[in-house]
Amino acid sequence: MTSKCSCGGNCNITIFACSGCADVGALADRGARALNVSGAGKMSCIAGVGGGIDTFLKIVENADKILAIDGCHVDCTKKILENHNAKNILHLRLSDIDLRKGESPVTDERIMQVYEAGLKLLNN
Repeated sequence: MTSKCSCGGNCNITIFACSGCADVGALADRGARALNVSGAGKMSCIAGVGGGIDTFLKIVENADKILAIDGCHVDCTKKILENHNAKNILHLRLSDIDLRKGESPVTDERIMQVYEAGLKLLNN
């Protein structure tokens, strides 16, 4: 997706998210989907990157900005991207916005919290 960057130019912004089994994994995924729907960037498949699938590796290679959203401190999404030489990674870890594993049931309010934090990172 081509979106307007804060620099005034057009950027190819790609969003990858943890979709792990914990509540924060679900929140990371749902927040990324909300950002995708809003047009803030285009969500892509972190499993495809981790699996070394050429289509997804090209998406990483061609992205002007990448937003990596991780549910917990393990940072799987960010590490997968780094292992595949991704550049320009903006990283959002949900514990940094007070969403804790096992203590953050998925609600619309929490999804919006992830969405807003992601949007803030993309606009800085």
